[in-house]
Amino acid sequence: MHIGIVCYPTFGGSGVVATELGMALADKGHDVHFITYNLPVRLDFISHKLHFHEVVMEEYPLFQYQPYELALSSKMVEVVLKHKLEVLHVHYAIPHAYAAYMAKKMLQEKGINIKVVTTLHGTDITLVGSHPTYKTAVEFSINKSDEVTAVSNSLREDTLRLFNIEKNIKVVYNFIDAAKYDRAVHEDCQRAALAKPEERILTHISNFRPVKRTEDVIKIFEKVQKEIPSKLLMVGDGPDRLKAENLARKLEIEDKVLFLGNSNEVAKILCYSDVFLLPSETESFGLAALEAMAASTVVISTNTGGLPEVNIHGKTGFLSSLEDVDDMAKNAIYLLKSDVVLNQFKQNAKEHTKQFSLENILPAYEDIYKSCTVKV
Repeated sequence: MHIGIVCYPTFGGSGVVATELGMALADKGHDVHFITYNLPVRLDFISHKLHFHEVVMEEYPLFQYQPYELALSSKMVEVVLKHKLEVLHVHYAIPHAYAAYMAKKMLQEKGINIKVVTTLHGTDITLVGSHPTYKTAVEFSINKSDEVTAVSNSLREDTLRLFNIEKNIKVVYNFIDAAKYDRAVHEDCQRAALAKPEERILTHISNFRPVKRTEDVIKIFEKVQKEIPSKLLMVGDGPDRLKAENLARKLEIEDKVLFLGNSNEVAKILCYSDVFLLPSETESFGLAALEAMAASTVVISTNTGGLPEVNIHGKTGFLSSLEDVDDMAKNAIYLLKSDVVLNQFKQNAKEHTKQFSLENILPAYEDIYKSCTVKV
């Protein structure tokens, strides 16, 4: 099939999933075209079936903010016509589903009926989409999509609660390529480069937005390191990074906290890790937690959104209420005190990720593409 993928080309979960999906589809022989304003950060051009089309924004003095939706929908039309795309798979409702609908209408004028699959990822629904300014447009765009998917049951329920949705929303979980994490462990996991032999390693990976509660990560670690010799790896960047750095300095633990910035070496970093901290305000799915588990890292997280569908309490890690840093620290200490307990949880976490394997999830998307393009 000839498939267009529209996503944010960033380190966020939706962009990562869209990029990994596109590369996997290309590996299976599909012709995949990424349409976005920048090269997706995890896109690896190892296949002649992968293509990138940049959405160029022209400067125009009339606009205080350049109308990205117009440029994006026009680019979609151009790519569909030139490369005979059959499906546009848009990730994130705002602005991608809206722009896809405009592209669809423009193409209908040319006698082409492109199909639009919209995948909802989370904050596009729970934080942004439900705002009165955007709600009507988001609701319209979802209902006008040919197929709609959500990355968790929790997100599906939130969408149906917040909007008047006429479409059947199918749940297709996020996925991981387990082999990538296996390679990282076997190839070069030199833990000694970051911590002493007697130290445990805790990790947090995010875009450091307020919803990720990065200061809670620092608070949890501060309690843990009082009882367990340990280091904390903070991977990512964003608006709350400075707050986290300042808190680590205030608590006098800055020598034990390493801020590594954004990285494409997530699998390698996770192979060093014992416990992954994710005290988020909300997670529609928790891709970072799943990636950690694939690397045999135990997850300490909140019980919000889709996290209970990924992190199984008392088996792959522990769930705590939002803001309960004491409970999260207590659970982390329990795990880190005993090699036997920690290793059992690590094995459980790795085993649990099998149901989220690329091999299981990819056919679900292929079936959706085929079902909406089949000619009756």
